Amino acid sequence: MIFSGLNTTYVVKPKKHLGQHFLRDGNIARKIVEQLPLSAVNILEIGPGTGVLTRHLLNREKTNLKVIEIDREAVCHLQETFPGLSNHIIHDDFLSSDLSGIFNGNFSVIGNFPYNISSQILFRILQMQSRIDDVVGMFQKEVADRIVSPPGSRVYGILSVLVRVHYKPEKLFEVAPDVFYPVPKVKSAVIRLTKNQTKYNVRDEKLLHTLVKTAFNQRRKTLKNALKKLPFPDDITNSELFSRRAEELSIDDYITLAAALENTSGKK
Repeated sequence: MIFSGLNTTYVVKPKKHLGQHFLRDGNIARKIVEQLPLSAVNILEIGPGTGVLTRHLLNREKTNLKVIEIDREAVCHLQETFPGLSNHIIHDDFLSSDLSGIFNGNFSVIGNFPYNISSQILFRILQMQSRIDDVVGMFQKEVADRIVSPPGSRVYGILSVLVRVHYKPEKLFEVAPDVFYPVPKVKSAVIRLTKNQTKYNVRDEKLLHTLVKTAFNQRRKTLKNALKKLPFPDDITNSELFSRRAEELSIDDYITLAAALENTSGKK
């Protein structure tokens, strides 16, 4: 796609290895931005690309916007198109960048996330969940459905559990392929994550992640077989809970199992 700036014309080519599909519909872009709460002041946009969301984000009142973009061509275009944003553009990879000092206080995240790394982006957000209040993101529909699926659902899985520990997920609307360039072969969906009002007591996030991943890696088996390599106490392994399969457990069930595993692993 070719964009004319003030003094230069930049060509921002969608790059397959970056999973780029540029949204071309301004009305959908505006609708996505409107899903962020009006109270959101500190906002980080991940992968702004051609700036279709950025333009609407800059029109919000009292917004402290920063964007992170790995693509050099897109960075040049953003600098030319939005000169006032230049000092707020981070040319880096969100998955590996040190964002600990990006804002004073908590912030919200928004983006049309590249399909090929959208799950990795979400896991990184979960690592930073203590700082991130809200997330509005475009995902491949299949991934979005997994994120928002409840216990017992056929697509309920690792992301479903780990996201719900910290956030309330909502599927907002679906987006047809023909509003992107290049046109993807899949449908998309926009979801919102809102921080849970009631906090779960998770002392060891990595241990919980290991537990959930191990359970779902053998989802057809009962937990008694799927989790047999983890050091649970006998009263847990002989309980009714262990006769179920991974997709049948609620978030509270996983928190209970994580606590039992922490105790037997010598966690304090």
